[in-house]
Amino acid sequence: MSFEPILDHAVVDVRDEVDDAAALFRKLGFTLTPRGYHTLGSVNHLAVFQSNYIELLGWEENGGNARPELAPFPIGLNGLVFRADDADTLSATLTNAGLAAQTPNSFSRPVRLANGAEMDARFRTVRFDAGTFGSMRTYFCEHFTPELVWRPEWQHHENGALDIARVLVVAKRPHRLGTLFATMFSEALVTLEGERCVVQARNARIEIVPRADLGAFGDAAPKLGNRDEVMAGLTIRSASLATTAAALGAENIPSIADEGRILVPARAALNVMLEFVE
Repeated sequence: MSFEPILDHAVVDVRDEVDDAAALFRKLGFTLTPRGYHTLGSVNHLAVFQSNYIELLGWEENGGNARPELAPFPIGLNGLVFRADDADTLSATLTNAGLAAQTPNSFSRPVRLANGAEMDARFRTVRFDAGTFGSMRTYFCEHFTPELVWRPEWQHHENGALDIARVLVVAKRPHRLGTLFATMFSEALVTLEGERCVVQARNARIEIVPRADLGAFGDAAPKLGNRDEVMAGLTIRSASLATTAAALGAENIPSIADEGRILVPARAALNVMLEFVE
């Protein structure tokens, strides 16, 4: 296989704490979309950027049975999602490459626009059998109505956020994941840097590192339990670190500024380590 990956979005599982999660991300300076109600039974809020987005995904009271595949996971990053042009073709291609891809799953959610009109945002996803990517959900998303997601009224953020520039993944065996990504995309797009593997998507880097590398972040690092392969943090490109610092300071969000970045500890952001850079 050989095609250029595009990071579509990163999922933060929030379980039944959707209200609290949305309130916190607004305090972090993100503009969030109104609550979306999936036909699958889950609910979400998005922080929409230029080319990708963060999704806060969970369920409302007593709704946990609607998405059983989410139930085993704690609050935190748990979805690395790439863009698909044609879910049916992609599913067949991945299967032919020896990957455990499932048949596409179709769903939608209503979107109410500023003029009062309501339309359905429609998607198809291609997932993999549980355990394919260890303790991490990796899948593809085809957007039939991208104009209902990437809307200007949702793309301005008080913290200056422009895009997800990097996803940090921690793995017991980084090269195992690297081999999967090389099979899924192209060996030319997966490079080895010592024990690390780097997947270069069109709009972001996915860095797969051994757990020991988290030591460089000190107590800002997330708590990962005993999971072998898990997303640990996001690097957000900001229009201005001064803007980021002002937004975080206004809400008394803990942060560490050094070497051209602002780091928000995972303990202050739903166990998601957030790094802002220009």
